[in-house]
Amino acid sequence: MTDVTDELLQEFKDRLHITHKSEDSHLKSLLSFSYADISDKCGSFPLDTANQGKELVLERSRYAYNDALEYFVGNFLTQINSFALSNLPDEEATNVSQ
Repeated sequence: MTDVTDELLQEFKDRLHITHKSEDSHLKSLLSFSYADISDKCGSFPLDTANQGKELVLERSRYAYNDALEYFVGNFLTQINSFALSNLPDEEATNVSQ
């Protein structure tokens, strides 16, 4: 699991319109588990910059928070596959395209 920054937590809370701090620990866990899941599927990536991986982490966390995680992969399969391919190291990307 990765350390979730306060900035990422706040971005997630803003998306969900959460203004209290009582769930911060739970939300950080959701974000951390989501990062682990997406990086397992697509390879590691930075969470501190805007990228498709970060967006997928936020969306997966939203689904988990709303007890709808079983729908995430089906609804975001195209984005997951696209990010996985774009996140390949250069030598692997060359081998895939040949």
